[in-house]
Amino acid sequence: MANIDNKEQTELDQQDMEDVEDVEEEETGEEANSKARQLTAQMMQNPQVLAALQERLDDLVGTPTGYIESLPKVVKRRVNALKNLQVKCAQIEAKFYEEVHELERKYAALYQPFFEKRSDIINASYEPTEEECEWKVDEEEDIAEDLKEKAKLEEEKKDEEKEDPKGIPEFWLTVFKNVDLLSDMVQEHDEPILKHLKDIKVKFSEAGQPMNFMLEFHFEPNEFFTNELLTKTYKMRSEPDESDPFSFDGPEIMGCTGCLIDWKKGKNVTLKTIKKKQKHKGRGTVRTVTKTVPNDSFFNFFSPPEVPENGELDDDAEAILTADFEIGHFLRERIIPRSVLYFTGEAIEDDDDDEGEEEADEDHDPDFDPKV
Repeated sequence: MANIDNKEQTELDQQDMEDVEDVEEEETGEEANSKARQLTAQMMQNPQVLAALQERLDDLVGTPTGYIESLPKVVKRRVNALKNLQVKCAQIEAKFYEEVHELERKYAALYQPFFEKRSDIINASYEPTEEECEWKVDEEEDIAEDLKEKAKLEEEKKDEEKEDPKGIPEFWLTVFKNVDLLSDMVQEHDEPILKHLKDIKVKFSEAGQPMNFMLEFHFEPNEFFTNELLTKTYKMRSEPDESDPFSFDGPEIMGCTGCLIDWKKGKNVTLKTIKKKQKHKGRGTVRTVTKTVPNDSFFNFFSPPEVPENGELDDDAEAILTADFEIGHFLRERIIPRSVLYFTGEAIEDDDDDEGEEEADEDHDPDFDPKV
């Protein structure tokens, strides 16, 4: 029995040793993994390693397979035929956008009476009737009658305390301040001027004329400048570039021109005066020099950089024009047609919802490329 017990004990001891060795091996493996993770972390903090990795990844993305180059000459000729067909498709697409532009002109005329009436209400040229002022809210927006009545009484009390306002004061200034893209342009010294902005209109080029659109900013007489109308014209192109026809993706803005603002004396907010002290090297005397320099202002919008004939711009000018084109397009497509909803903030909520949906789509789209 003793031998059996000793044998069993020996087997148990060996089993225990095996267990111990296994544990030690596992611990050794964990240590190795830990060291590997530390080494990886150190490498990822090295800019040179990251740059090399990024370069390698860039090489992997969109690398041609070489299949096209391996095709027989007769097949390559057929591919060229397909590319020629694609150019013809781009030319037809250009015609499509020309007709879209004509439709825009047609419907702009239909919208115009409503925009004119909107302007009349904003600028107190027309007082809407009770029927026109009645707004039917959704059931979700409806509130209890007692709360509604209380709010109405408070509003009437406030109106009695104030002078009777004309039209809708500061309508366009409020629109600008509600929209991030525009509010970033508006400086504090611009606000008193924009309070005089009566209307913004868009005018499309006439039939048969080069494609363009003009933004018109109508001002009431004010103490800042003599102009009652400031304009910004955007020139567009709606045909494929002969040197790169496959890049055509609809009309694009090619350039823009502003207008001269006739500022009254001392009222030009696009310039500011600074004083600098200069010391004479020989005599050691100090003098104060007054210098006029550009100043941040919304009204720089009417003095965009000029695009040279060769189309080459420095980085700063290109960035300014890119932002300028985006603003012009946004004013034309969103702000002017739906200004009241940007005034109330309702369109801003809709835009936020649209952006949220786009981001959600991007998250679920395996082909989404953030660089595009």
